[in-house]
Amino acid sequence: MALDDLKASVPAYAKDLKLNLGSVIGNSPLPEQQLWGTVLACAIASRSPIVLRELEPEARKHLSDEAYTAAKSAAAIMAMNNVFYRTRHLLSDPEYGTLRAGLRMNVIGNPGVEKTDFELWSLAVSAINGCGQCLDSHEQVLRKAGVDRETIQEAFKIAAVVQAVGTTLDAEATLA
Repeated sequence: MALDDLKASVPAYAKDLKLNLGSVIGNSPLPEQQLWGTVLACAIASRSPIVLRELEPEARKHLSDEAYTAAKSAAAIMAMNNVFYRTRHLLSDPEYGTLRAGLRMNVIGNPGVEKTDFELWSLAVSAINGCGQCLDSHEQVLRKAGVDRETIQEAFKIAAVVQAVGTTLDAEATLA
C-alpha cells in the first residue's frame, strides 16, 4: 500500500508526522470520497513529487472518475485563486478588492461532485496555500451547508500533515 510506503519513508526525526499521517488518513472519520479527494487535492497542492507519487494511486482506487477529476480541479483552481485573492487581501490599497477579477472559475459552480465535497477540498488546498480570504469563504459555504467544524478541521488536518510530510521528504531527497 502506498500509504504504508510513504509512512516508512518518513525519517525518524519526524516520527510525529508518520503517526499523524497514519491517523489523519488511516483513521479519518470522513466519508471515503471526502477523505480521498482531500488527500489527492492536498498531495497536488503540496508540490511534492514524492507525496503525489505515493498517494495518487491510492486516491485513484477510492474515487470515482468524477471525484478524481474534481479533486484535481480543486487543486488547480485554488492554485490560481489562492494567489489572486491572497494578493488582493495583502495589498494595502483596498481599491483592488473592488475590481472585477476577470478570471474564469466555472468549475466552482459545477465541479461534477457534491458541492460540499468540492468546497472541503478547496478549503484544504487554501490552507496549504495560506489564503485567509479563501479559507473564510469556503468555511462559510461549508458551515451554511450544515457541515460541522469537526469535519472542516479534519480537512485542514490532512492538509497540514500532507504538506509537512512533503516538505520533510523533499528536503531529505535534496540532502541525499
